[in-house]
Amino acid sequence: MRINLLAGARPNYMKAFPLWKALRELHPDWQTSLIHTGQHYDALMSDVFFTDFGMAKPDFFLGVGSGSHAEQTAKAMLTLGKLLEQERPDLLVVVGDVNSTLAGALVAAKLRIAVAHVEAGLRSGDRTMPEEINRMATDAVSDLLLTSCRDADDNLMREGVSPARIRFVGNVMIDSLVQMLPKAKATTLLDKLGLVSGAYGLATLHRPSNVDDPVVFQRLMQGLATLSTRHPVVFPIHPRSRKMLDRIGLRLPPSLHLLDPVGYIDFLGLQSQACFVVTDSGGIQEETSFLGIPCLTVRPNTERPVTITHGSNRLVDPATVDLTMEVEKSLAQREEYRRRAEVGIEGWDGHAAERVVAAFGAR
Repeated sequence: MRINLLAGARPNYMKAFPLWKALRELHPDWQTSLIHTGQHYDALMSDVFFTDFGMAKPDFFLGVGSGSHAEQTAKAMLTLGKLLEQERPDLLVVVGDVNSTLAGALVAAKLRIAVAHVEAGLRSGDRTMPEEINRMATDAVSDLLLTSCRDADDNLMREGVSPARIRFVGNVMIDSLVQMLPKAKATTLLDKLGLVSGAYGLATLHRPSNVDDPVVFQRLMQGLATLSTRHPVVFPIHPRSRKMLDRIGLRLPPSLHLLDPVGYIDFLGLQSQACFVVTDSGGIQEETSFLGIPCLTVRPNTERPVTITHGSNRLVDPATVDLTMEVEKSLAQREEYRRRAEVGIEGWDGHAAERVVAAFGAR
């Protein structure tokens, strides 16, 4: 079997890695090629992940770069169209919900190349999120829908998808976490920052709804600044957030540690030893739930409700949240979150990639 595995942005890499590894180990006779669209192209947002995971360089790098959603998706479709015409794989595997994911699924479907979507069926119910449009459109044209949680199966069947196209496989991103956690806990970053394990918080913000509006972003940053005077906070700052922070010129206390983006191992090291996390990321909701770490998701909704019902995640409204008060509420539930993590979530066991590859072989 000839398989093309497509990745393009930071959230894709920790999902693509276990698939790339499992394909090579379980089916060395299959021809597996990794395509990197270059949606994220900065070394701190891209190259460092391949180094951390010990992955070979991508077989194809398309250099799509930045731009509006329309420009980025169109560039990816143009370059992928030419490549897939030449490659003609038996299967294109797309992961997640970024613009590259949608571009790959659309191009392959029109070329009558089979598409497998890993992390299918997630729904926030909020079509103002570009990722929601990407998810729904990708699922609509994919042949094999590989889900990470049971509610994703329900979402797809509610939308009229045939059960024959759906396979519950579990969460491939947890595979990466399980494999890299021992190395991550040995990170020296805490010592460099003068922090003690279990005695600081971690924050990430990157979604346009939180970062592009200066009023909302300033309110959140002021909330983090106040919170950091009680619990030091580490904030590896996304380029999008850095740009807005420079624009508003907000002065921040030294207890709010601003870092450039860090690689997967260092970030997982920070996350696994934090006493709480504040984020607007989808994947971090899942990682903190697996680790049993209190997480506040600064969004009105989530496409990962299992992180709330079975994990350690809570939603808070970015327009009104008092971060200090909400963090204290979450910290009071730490024992409950630890118990939930010990029970675990179905399929979040470090072996999802093996089930994905088995699904490929059963097609």
